[in-house]
This record gives sequence, structure tokens and C-alpha cells, in this order.
Amino acid sequence: MADDVGATQAFYGRWARFYDWLATAPGVRSWRARAADALDLETGDTVVEMGCGTGANFPNLRERVGPEGRVVGVDLTRGMLRRARERVDRAGWANVDLVRADARRPPVEGPVDAVLATFVVGMFADPRPAVRSWVDLLAPGGRIALLNAGRSDRRLARPLNLAFRLFVRLAAPGEGRLSPVRSLERRVAAARDEVAGGCADSGFETFGLGYLRLAWGERA
Repeated sequence: MADDVGATQAFYGRWARFYDWLATAPGVRSWRARAADALDLETGDTVVEMGCGTGANFPNLRERVGPEGRVVGVDLTRGMLRRARERVDRAGWANVDLVRADARRPPVEGPVDAVLATFVVGMFADPRPAVRSWVDLLAPGGRIALLNAGRSDRRLARPLNLAFRLFVRLAAPGEGRLSPVRSLERRVAAARDEVAGGCADSGFETFGLGYLRLAWGERA
């Protein structure tokens, strides 16, 4: 999606089943729960997930907003949305809606109570306009949370950085850059700065041996 929308759709459409397996692995599920917690959702809230993929975050979001709330998943790839629809239908969630669209220009009307994006902003050549538009969707007091990955600077994790570089290169369709990891980290940092600049209150934390970055903000 960074520079070639067609490449992104083809890549994630082809690997949707594997992505779903990876996205719902036990350790990854705990990361996603942590991101959902950062939204501080309440029963009856409306939350929009940008780049929802196969809907791996839906159980966490649906649990927090309850049957009275609403979850909207936005994604560009048909294969991903097909898997997401299967997940929604199996669970019988009548209040989870799916929208096929570019998360950089979501056809969603605000205000909403929360916006979530996990492992998404690093795919945008410039994530700042997208994040700015997501913040604009929020109602006063609404929250945004961005979960992303980057290299760890912890001594014990450094041997794993080589594997992380390989993973990022494989998961960067159409990137064509000499250093996909540096590009990813630069984009993630830009998105985090946009959240901090557009929100009255914001926070940032790392976890998962330093590989995970969670940024959140609350609109005034």
C-alpha cells in the first residue's frame, strides 16, 4: 500500500490464510488485547479499525463495546475481508460492519469513539495525512491507538533483529527500498508524532522485548 496498491492487495490476498494464523497466535493475541485496552472503550461505543485484515482484533473490540456498540472494519483486500466476514458470521456479531476501502481515505462518517490501527501505518509512504484524518473522526474524548513493530535495542533481543529484518522485507510488497526496516520505523515514528500533535493527551510504550510500539492519543 505504500507505493503500489495493486501489489499490496495481491500480496495480502494471497497470504490471507497464513496472515490470519499468525495474527491470532497466542502471543500476538495478547499484543492485540493491549492495544484494545489503550482505547479505553465502554459498552455502546463505536470503534473503527483501519486496515482490519482478517478481523483478528474484532473479538477484543466486540467484547469491550458489547452488543450495544458498533465495530467497523476497513480494509482494501478482498481476501482479507473474506476471512474477516467468516469470523464475523461464525460469531454471529450483528453489530460488526466491514467496508472495503483504502484506510488512508476511509468512507466513514464521524464522530466515533475510537480508532484502532495495528501494523498498518508502516505501509503508507506518508502516514501523517491518514493519521490526521483518523484523529479528525474522533468525538471529543475519543481515543486512537496505533500498534506497530520495530527493531529492539535491548541487548538480549539483538540477535533476533536479523530475523525481524527478513520478516519486514518479505512483508513489504512493492516497497523496493534498500532498507525496508528503516523505512518502516521512520513511518511509524511519523504516525506517532501525528497522534501526539493532534491529541490533547497522548502516550507511548514499548513491550514484547522492545519490538512492539503502542502509541495512543485522546482528542480534546
